[in-house]
Amino acid sequence: MFDIIINGFKVPDIRKKLYFILYGFVLYALGAHIPVPGINTDALSSLIGQGTLFGMMDLFVGGSLRRFSIFALGITPYINASIIMQLLQVVVPKLEELRKEGESGQKIIMQWTRYLTVGLAFFQSLGMYWMLHSSGGILQSDTWPFRILVIFSLVGGTTFLMWLGEEITLKGVGNGVSLIIFIGIVNSLPQQINQTFKLAVWNNNKIGLVVLMVISIATIAFIIFIHLGQRKIPVQYAKRVIGRKVISGQTTYIPLRVNTAGVIPIIFAISVLMFPATIGSYIHNDYVKKIFINFTNDRSVVYNVLYFGLVFIFTYFYTAVVFNPKDVAERMKKHGGFILGIRPGRPTAEYLERIMVRITFMGALFLGLVAVLPSIVVYITKLGSFGLGGTSILIIVGVALDTINQIEAQLLMRHYEGF
Repeated sequence: MFDIIINGFKVPDIRKKLYFILYGFVLYALGAHIPVPGINTDALSSLIGQGTLFGMMDLFVGGSLRRFSIFALGITPYINASIIMQLLQVVVPKLEELRKEGESGQKIIMQWTRYLTVGLAFFQSLGMYWMLHSSGGILQSDTWPFRILVIFSLVGGTTFLMWLGEEITLKGVGNGVSLIIFIGIVNSLPQQINQTFKLAVWNNNKIGLVVLMVISIATIAFIIFIHLGQRKIPVQYAKRVIGRKVISGQTTYIPLRVNTAGVIPIIFAISVLMFPATIGSYIHNDYVKKIFINFTNDRSVVYNVLYFGLVFIFTYFYTAVVFNPKDVAERMKKHGGFILGIRPGRPTAEYLERIMVRITFMGALFLGLVAVLPSIVVYITKLGSFGLGGTSILIIVGVALDTINQIEAQLLMRHYEGF
Protein backbone atom coordinates (compact mmCIF):
# COMPACT_ATOMS: atom_id res chain seq x y z
CA MET A 1 0.00 0.00 0.00
CA PHE A 2 2.75 2.44 0.95
CA ASP A 3 4.65 1.52 -2.22
CA ILE A 4 1.62 2.51 -4.30
CA ILE A 5 1.40 5.90 -2.55
CA ILE A 6 5.14 6.49 -2.99
CA ASN A 7 4.95 5.55 -6.67
CA GLY A 8 1.94 7.85 -7.04
CA PHE A 9 3.97 10.82 -5.78
CA LYS A 10 6.65 10.00 -8.37
CA VAL A 11 4.20 10.54 -11.27
CA PRO A 12 3.55 14.29 -11.90
CA ASP A 13 -0.16 13.95 -12.79
CA ILE A 14 -1.02 11.71 -9.86
CA ARG A 15 1.20 13.72 -7.50
CA LYS A 16 -0.78 16.83 -8.42
CA LYS A 17 -4.04 15.01 -7.55
CA LEU A 18 -2.67 13.75 -4.23
CA TYR A 19 -1.47 17.24 -3.31
CA PHE A 20 -4.95 18.56 -4.09
CA ILE A 21 -6.42 16.04 -1.65
CA LEU A 22 -3.95 17.17 1.02
CA TYR A 23 -4.87 20.82 0.37
CA GLY A 24 -8.52 19.85 0.80
CA PHE A 25 -7.72 18.17 4.12
CA VAL A 26 -5.92 21.31 5.29
CA LEU A 27 -8.91 23.48 4.38
CA TYR A 28 -11.19 21.07 6.24
CA ALA A 29 -8.95 21.16 9.32
CA LEU A 30 -8.87 24.97 9.31
CA GLY A 31 -12.64 25.28 8.91
CA ALA A 32 -13.22 22.72 11.67
CA HIS A 33 -11.53 25.14 14.11
CA ILE A 34 -13.49 28.27 13.12
CA PRO A 35 -16.15 28.48 15.86
CA VAL A 36 -19.62 29.92 15.60
CA PRO A 37 -19.76 32.73 18.21
CA GLY A 38 -22.14 32.72 21.14
CA ILE A 39 -21.97 28.98 21.97
CA ASN A 40 -21.04 27.56 25.38
CA THR A 41 -18.73 24.78 24.15
CA ASP A 42 -18.18 23.39 27.67
CA ALA A 43 -21.91 22.72 28.12
CA LEU A 44 -22.08 21.29 24.59
CA SER A 45 -19.14 18.94 25.27
CA SER A 46 -20.86 17.58 28.36
CA LEU A 47 -24.03 16.98 26.32
CA ILE A 48 -22.05 15.13 23.64
CA GLY A 49 -20.38 13.00 26.30
CA GLN A 50 -23.79 11.65 27.36
CA GLY A 51 -23.98 9.41 24.30
CA THR A 52 -26.75 11.28 22.48
CA LEU A 53 -27.21 11.88 18.76
CA PHE A 54 -24.65 14.68 19.01
CA GLY A 55 -21.96 12.14 19.90
CA MET A 56 -22.59 10.22 16.67
CA MET A 57 -22.60 13.40 14.60
CA ASP A 58 -19.44 14.71 16.27
CA LEU A 59 -17.54 11.54 15.31
CA PHE A 60 -18.21 12.05 11.59
CA VAL A 61 -17.39 15.76 11.54
CA GLY A 62 -14.00 15.43 13.22
CA GLY A 63 -14.97 17.09 16.51
CA SER A 64 -16.46 20.13 14.73
CA LEU A 65 -19.73 19.75 16.63
CA ARG A 66 -17.97 19.64 20.00
CA ARG A 67 -16.26 22.91 19.09
CA PHE A 68 -19.41 24.01 17.21
CA SER A 69 -17.46 25.21 14.22
CA ILE A 70 -18.91 26.24 10.87
CA PHE A 71 -18.57 22.56 9.79
CA ALA A 72 -20.75 21.29 12.64
CA LEU A 73 -23.36 19.89 10.21
CA GLY A 74 -20.70 18.18 8.14
CA ILE A 75 -21.46 16.78 4.69
CA THR A 76 -24.61 14.95 5.87
CA PRO A 77 -27.16 17.22 4.06
CA TYR A 78 -25.38 16.60 0.75
CA ILE A 79 -25.50 12.84 1.30
CA ASN A 80 -29.21 13.02 2.15
CA ALA A 81 -29.87 15.12 -0.96
CA SER A 82 -27.99 12.58 -3.12
CA ILE A 83 -30.08 9.74 -1.66
CA ILE A 84 -33.34 11.59 -2.36
CA MET A 85 -32.34 12.44 -5.94
CA GLN A 86 -31.26 8.87 -6.69
CA LEU A 87 -34.57 7.55 -5.34
CA LEU A 88 -36.52 10.12 -7.36
CA GLN A 89 -34.74 9.04 -10.54
CA VAL A 90 -36.52 5.70 -10.24
CA VAL A 91 -39.94 7.27 -9.55
CA VAL A 92 -40.01 10.53 -11.58
CA PRO A 93 -39.92 9.96 -15.39
CA LYS A 94 -38.38 13.39 -16.04
CA LEU A 95 -35.37 12.62 -13.84
CA GLU A 96 -35.01 9.19 -15.43
CA GLU A 97 -34.89 10.81 -18.86
CA LEU A 98 -32.23 13.26 -17.67
CA ARG A 99 -30.16 10.38 -16.30
CA LYS A 100 -30.26 8.64 -19.68
CA GLU A 101 -29.14 11.80 -21.51
CA GLY A 102 -25.61 11.27 -20.27
CA GLU A 103 -23.29 14.01 -19.07
CA SER A 104 -25.63 16.92 -19.85
CA GLY A 105 -28.47 15.32 -17.90
CA GLN A 106 -26.19 14.47 -14.98
CA LYS A 107 -25.11 18.11 -14.74
CA ILE A 108 -28.75 19.19 -14.35
CA ILE A 109 -29.38 16.51 -11.71
CA MET A 110 -26.24 17.56 -9.84
CA GLN A 111 -27.39 21.19 -9.87
CA TRP A 112 -30.77 20.19 -8.39
CA THR A 113 -28.94 18.10 -5.81
CA ARG A 114 -26.96 21.17 -4.74
CA TYR A 115 -30.13 23.23 -4.34
CA LEU A 116 -31.70 20.43 -2.31
CA THR A 117 -28.55 20.23 -0.17
CA VAL A 118 -28.86 23.91 0.79
CA GLY A 119 -32.53 23.38 1.66
CA LEU A 120 -31.81 20.33 3.81
CA ALA A 121 -28.87 22.10 5.48
CA PHE A 122 -31.20 24.97 6.39
CA PHE A 123 -33.77 22.50 7.77
CA GLN A 124 -31.17 20.56 9.79
CA SER A 125 -29.52 23.73 11.11
CA LEU A 126 -32.92 24.87 12.39
CA GLY A 127 -33.39 21.49 14.06
CA MET A 128 -29.93 21.62 15.63
CA TYR A 129 -30.58 25.15 16.91
CA TRP A 130 -33.83 24.12 18.60
CA MET A 131 -32.21 21.02 20.09
CA LEU A 132 -29.47 23.18 21.59
CA HIS A 133 -32.07 25.70 22.73
CA SER A 134 -34.11 23.01 24.50
CA SER A 135 -30.98 21.61 26.20
CA GLY A 136 -30.41 24.91 28.02
CA GLY A 137 -27.17 26.67 28.98
CA ILE A 138 -25.54 26.16 25.56
CA LEU A 139 -26.79 29.20 23.65
CA GLN A 140 -25.58 32.49 25.15
CA SER A 141 -28.28 34.47 23.32
CA ASP A 142 -31.67 33.89 21.71
CA THR A 143 -32.25 36.99 19.61
CA TRP A 144 -33.18 36.87 15.93
CA PRO A 145 -29.81 38.23 14.71
CA PHE A 146 -28.08 35.49 16.72
CA ARG A 147 -30.38 32.81 15.28
CA ILE A 148 -29.66 34.03 11.74
CA LEU A 149 -25.91 34.06 12.48
CA VAL A 150 -25.89 30.46 13.75
CA ILE A 151 -28.13 29.04 11.01
CA PHE A 152 -26.37 30.78 8.12
CA SER A 153 -22.94 29.83 9.49
CA LEU A 154 -23.92 26.15 9.54
CA VAL A 155 -25.52 26.30 6.08
CA GLY A 156 -22.48 28.09 4.68
CA GLY A 157 -20.11 25.52 6.17
CA THR A 158 -22.07 22.62 4.63
CA THR A 159 -22.19 24.38 1.26
CA PHE A 160 -18.42 24.83 1.36
CA LEU A 161 -17.91 21.13 2.20
CA MET A 162 -20.20 20.18 -0.68
CA TRP A 163 -18.08 22.25 -3.06
CA LEU A 164 -14.86 20.86 -1.57
CA GLY A 165 -16.06 17.26 -1.92
CA GLU A 166 -16.98 17.77 -5.58
CA GLU A 167 -13.64 19.44 -6.28
CA ILE A 168 -11.74 16.55 -4.67
CA THR A 169 -13.72 14.06 -6.77
CA LEU A 170 -13.02 16.08 -9.93
CA LYS A 171 -9.38 17.06 -9.39
CA GLY A 172 -8.18 14.46 -6.89
CA VAL A 173 -8.34 10.68 -6.51
CA GLY A 174 -11.35 8.85 -5.07
CA ASN A 175 -14.75 9.98 -3.85
CA GLY A 176 -14.52 13.46 -2.33
CA VAL A 177 -17.47 13.04 0.05
CA SER A 178 -16.10 9.74 1.40
CA LEU A 179 -12.65 11.30 1.85
CA ILE A 180 -14.12 14.22 3.83
CA ILE A 181 -15.89 11.78 6.17
CA PHE A 182 -12.68 9.73 6.28
CA ILE A 183 -10.54 12.65 7.48
CA GLY A 184 -13.24 13.61 9.99
CA ILE A 185 -13.21 10.14 11.55
CA VAL A 186 -9.41 9.97 11.53
CA ASN A 187 -9.36 13.32 13.30
CA SER A 188 -11.76 11.99 15.97
CA LEU A 189 -10.16 8.58 16.50
CA PRO A 190 -7.32 9.68 18.84
CA GLN A 191 -9.85 11.20 21.22
CA GLN A 192 -12.05 8.10 21.00
CA ILE A 193 -9.11 5.79 21.74
CA ASN A 194 -7.97 8.00 24.61
CA GLN A 195 -11.45 7.94 26.17
CA THR A 196 -11.60 4.16 25.82
CA PHE A 197 -8.28 3.67 27.59
CA LYS A 198 -9.25 6.07 30.36
CA LEU A 199 -12.58 4.28 30.85
CA ALA A 200 -10.83 0.89 30.96
CA VAL A 201 -8.30 2.13 33.53
CA TRP A 202 -10.97 3.89 35.60
CA ASN A 203 -13.15 0.76 35.76
CA ASN A 204 -10.18 -1.62 35.97
CA ASN A 205 -11.53 -3.39 32.89
CA LYS A 206 -8.32 -4.67 31.30
CA ILE A 207 -9.99 -7.83 30.00
CA GLY A 208 -12.62 -5.80 28.16
CA LEU A 209 -9.90 -3.65 26.63
CA VAL A 210 -7.99 -6.70 25.39
CA VAL A 211 -11.19 -8.21 23.95
CA LEU A 212 -11.95 -4.92 22.19
CA MET A 213 -8.46 -4.76 20.67
CA VAL A 214 -8.62 -8.37 19.44
CA ILE A 215 -12.06 -7.84 17.90
CA SER A 216 -10.91 -4.59 16.27
CA ILE A 217 -7.91 -6.29 14.65
CA ALA A 218 -10.05 -9.22 13.51
CA THR A 219 -12.64 -6.80 12.13
CA ILE A 220 -10.00 -4.97 10.10
CA ALA A 221 -8.75 -8.26 8.63
CA PHE A 222 -12.30 -9.39 7.86
CA ILE A 223 -13.17 -6.05 6.22
CA ILE A 224 -10.11 -6.23 3.97
CA PHE A 225 -10.86 -9.87 3.08
CA ILE A 226 -14.45 -9.12 2.04
CA HIS A 227 -13.61 -5.79 0.43
CA LEU A 228 -11.09 -7.42 -1.91
CA GLY A 229 -13.28 -10.49 -2.59
CA GLN A 230 -14.69 -10.81 -6.11
CA ARG A 231 -16.15 -13.34 -8.52
CA LYS A 232 -14.59 -13.41 -11.97
CA ILE A 233 -17.00 -14.05 -14.85
CA PRO A 234 -15.01 -15.31 -17.90
CA VAL A 235 -15.77 -13.47 -21.16
CA GLN A 236 -14.71 -14.61 -24.64
CA TYR A 237 -14.28 -12.09 -27.48
CA ALA A 238 -14.55 -13.34 -31.07
CA LYS A 239 -12.11 -12.42 -33.83
CA ARG A 240 -12.99 -9.07 -35.41
CA VAL A 241 -11.93 -7.18 -38.55
CA ILE A 242 -11.65 -3.41 -38.12
CA GLY A 243 -10.58 -1.76 -41.37
CA ARG A 244 -7.44 -3.58 -42.48
CA LYS A 245 -6.68 -4.85 -38.98
CA VAL A 246 -7.65 -8.29 -37.76
CA ILE A 247 -8.08 -8.43 -33.98
CA SER A 248 -7.78 -11.98 -32.74
CA GLY A 249 -10.15 -13.38 -30.15
CA GLN A 250 -9.21 -13.08 -26.50
CA THR A 251 -10.40 -14.24 -23.11
CA THR A 252 -10.90 -11.86 -20.21
CA TYR A 253 -13.23 -11.63 -17.23
CA ILE A 254 -15.68 -9.33 -15.48
CA PRO A 255 -14.74 -8.84 -11.79
CA LEU A 256 -17.92 -8.73 -9.69
CA ARG A 257 -16.99 -7.53 -6.22
CA VAL A 258 -18.68 -8.93 -3.13
CA ASN A 259 -18.86 -5.42 -1.70
CA THR A 260 -19.48 -3.33 -4.80
CA ALA A 261 -21.13 -0.54 -2.80
CA GLY A 262 -18.09 0.03 -0.56
CA VAL A 263 -18.79 2.20 2.48
CA ILE A 264 -21.56 4.28 0.88
CA PRO A 265 -24.44 2.22 2.43
CA ILE A 266 -23.05 2.85 5.92
CA ILE A 267 -22.85 6.58 5.27
CA PHE A 268 -26.36 6.59 3.77
CA ALA A 269 -27.81 4.66 6.73
CA ILE A 270 -26.26 6.96 9.33
CA SER A 271 -27.52 10.02 7.46
CA VAL A 272 -31.07 8.63 7.37
CA LEU A 273 -30.96 7.73 11.08
CA MET A 274 -30.18 11.35 11.91
CA PHE A 275 -33.50 12.50 10.45
CA PRO A 276 -35.81 11.31 13.30
CA ALA A 277 -33.95 13.36 15.91
CA THR A 278 -34.05 16.41 13.64
CA ILE A 279 -37.81 16.00 13.19
CA GLY A 280 -38.21 15.36 16.92
CA SER A 281 -36.63 18.72 17.71
CA TYR A 282 -39.68 20.48 16.22
CA ILE A 283 -42.16 18.49 18.37
CA HIS A 284 -43.11 20.02 21.72
CA ASN A 285 -44.68 16.86 23.13
CA ASP A 286 -41.99 15.30 25.37
CA TYR A 287 -43.28 11.75 24.93
CA VAL A 288 -43.34 11.93 21.13
CA LYS A 289 -39.99 13.71 21.08
CA LYS A 290 -38.49 10.93 23.20
CA ILE A 291 -39.74 8.31 20.72
CA PHE A 292 -38.07 10.12 17.82
CA ILE A 293 -34.79 10.66 19.66
CA ASN A 294 -34.66 7.00 20.78
CA PHE A 295 -34.22 6.07 17.13
CA THR A 296 -30.64 7.35 17.47
CA ASN A 297 -29.82 5.56 20.72
CA ASP A 298 -27.15 3.11 19.54
CA ARG A 299 -27.75 0.89 22.60
CA SER A 300 -31.41 0.18 21.77
CA VAL A 301 -32.66 -2.85 19.84
CA VAL A 302 -34.84 -0.66 17.58
CA TYR A 303 -31.84 1.42 16.51
CA ASN A 304 -29.69 -1.62 15.69
CA VAL A 305 -32.48 -3.36 13.76
CA LEU A 306 -33.12 -0.19 11.74
CA TYR A 307 -29.39 0.33 11.23
CA PHE A 308 -28.91 -3.23 9.95
CA GLY A 309 -31.98 -3.02 7.71
CA LEU A 310 -31.01 0.33 6.18
CA VAL A 311 -27.45 -0.81 5.49
CA PHE A 312 -28.77 -4.02 3.89
CA ILE A 313 -31.24 -2.14 1.67
CA PHE A 314 -28.83 0.61 0.66
CA THR A 315 -26.21 -2.00 -0.29
CA TYR A 316 -28.57 -3.43 -2.90
CA PHE A 317 -29.72 0.02 -3.94
CA TYR A 318 -26.26 1.49 -4.48
CA THR A 319 -25.00 -1.68 -6.18
CA ALA A 320 -27.87 -1.35 -8.67
CA VAL A 321 -26.85 2.28 -9.25
CA VAL A 322 -23.16 1.62 -9.96
CA PHE A 323 -23.57 -1.71 -11.80
CA ASN A 324 -26.18 -2.07 -14.56
CA PRO A 325 -26.21 -5.62 -16.04
CA LYS A 326 -28.12 -4.45 -19.14
CA ASP A 327 -25.47 -1.85 -20.02
CA VAL A 328 -22.68 -4.38 -19.48
CA ALA A 329 -24.44 -6.96 -21.67
CA GLU A 330 -25.04 -4.40 -24.43
CA ARG A 331 -21.39 -3.31 -24.44
CA MET A 332 -20.24 -6.93 -24.56
CA LYS A 333 -22.57 -7.68 -27.49
CA LYS A 334 -21.44 -4.55 -29.32
CA HIS A 335 -17.78 -5.59 -29.09
CA GLY A 336 -18.40 -9.25 -29.91
CA GLY A 337 -18.04 -10.57 -26.37
CA PHE A 338 -20.01 -13.38 -24.80
CA ILE A 339 -20.05 -15.58 -21.72
CA LEU A 340 -19.54 -19.25 -22.46
CA GLY A 341 -22.88 -21.08 -22.41
CA ILE A 342 -24.92 -17.84 -22.26
CA ARG A 343 -26.45 -16.15 -25.30
CA PRO A 344 -25.52 -12.46 -25.83
CA GLY A 345 -28.02 -9.73 -25.03
CA ARG A 346 -30.89 -10.20 -22.62
CA PRO A 347 -29.85 -13.70 -21.38
CA THR A 348 -26.42 -12.32 -20.50
CA ALA A 349 -27.98 -9.40 -18.58
CA GLU A 350 -30.24 -11.79 -16.66
CA TYR A 351 -27.30 -14.06 -15.86
CA LEU A 352 -25.17 -11.16 -14.56
CA GLU A 353 -28.11 -9.81 -12.54
CA ARG A 354 -28.70 -13.23 -10.97
CA ILE A 355 -25.03 -13.57 -10.01
CA MET A 356 -24.90 -10.00 -8.71
CA VAL A 357 -27.97 -10.49 -6.49
CA ARG A 358 -26.38 -13.54 -4.87
CA ILE A 359 -22.98 -12.06 -4.12
CA THR A 360 -24.51 -8.72 -3.08
CA PHE A 361 -26.51 -10.61 -0.45
CA MET A 362 -23.23 -11.64 1.20
CA GLY A 363 -21.88 -8.10 0.89
CA ALA A 364 -25.03 -6.60 2.41
CA LEU A 365 -25.00 -9.16 5.23
CA PHE A 366 -21.34 -8.37 5.89
CA LEU A 367 -21.90 -4.60 6.03
CA GLY A 368 -24.96 -4.97 8.26
CA LEU A 369 -23.18 -7.23 10.74
CA VAL A 370 -20.13 -4.97 10.94
CA ALA A 371 -22.43 -1.97 11.47
CA VAL A 372 -24.21 -3.47 14.51
CA LEU A 373 -21.22 -5.41 15.86
CA PRO A 374 -19.95 -2.45 17.97
CA SER A 375 -23.17 -2.35 19.99
CA ILE A 376 -22.77 -6.04 20.83
CA VAL A 377 -19.09 -5.62 21.67
CA VAL A 378 -19.78 -2.60 23.87
CA TYR A 379 -22.45 -4.58 25.72
CA ILE A 380 -19.91 -7.36 26.38
CA THR A 381 -16.84 -5.25 27.20
CA LYS A 382 -18.70 -2.39 28.98
CA LEU A 383 -16.55 0.14 27.13
CA GLY A 384 -19.26 2.50 25.96
CA SER A 385 -17.04 5.32 24.72
CA PHE A 386 -15.98 3.28 21.70
CA GLY A 387 -19.48 2.40 20.57
CA LEU A 388 -18.97 3.55 16.96
CA GLY A 389 -15.57 1.92 16.57
CA GLY A 390 -16.68 -0.76 14.11
CA THR A 391 -18.39 1.73 11.81
CA SER A 392 -15.37 4.01 12.01
CA ILE A 393 -12.99 1.18 11.12
CA LEU A 394 -15.24 0.10 8.25
CA ILE A 395 -15.29 3.58 6.72
CA ILE A 396 -11.56 4.19 7.26
CA VAL A 397 -10.49 0.84 5.79
CA GLY A 398 -13.03 0.98 2.95
CA VAL A 399 -12.19 4.52 1.84
CA ALA A 400 -8.45 3.86 2.15
CA LEU A 401 -8.67 0.69 0.03
CA ASP A 402 -10.85 2.37 -2.61
CA THR A 403 -8.46 5.31 -2.88
CA ILE A 404 -5.40 3.05 -3.07
CA ASN A 405 -7.09 0.95 -5.77
CA GLN A 406 -7.82 4.05 -7.84
CA ILE A 407 -4.23 5.26 -7.50
CA GLU A 408 -3.01 1.81 -8.53
CA ALA A 409 -5.38 1.78 -11.51
CA GLN A 410 -4.10 5.15 -12.68
CA LEU A 411 -0.49 3.99 -12.26
CA LEU A 412 -1.26 0.86 -14.28
CA MET A 413 -3.02 2.84 -17.01
CA ARG A 414 -0.10 5.25 -17.25
CA HIS A 415 2.31 2.30 -17.43
CA TYR A 416 0.46 0.83 -20.42
CA GLU A 417 0.21 4.21 -22.13
CA GLY A 418 3.97 4.67 -21.79
CA PHE A 419 4.60 1.14 -23.01
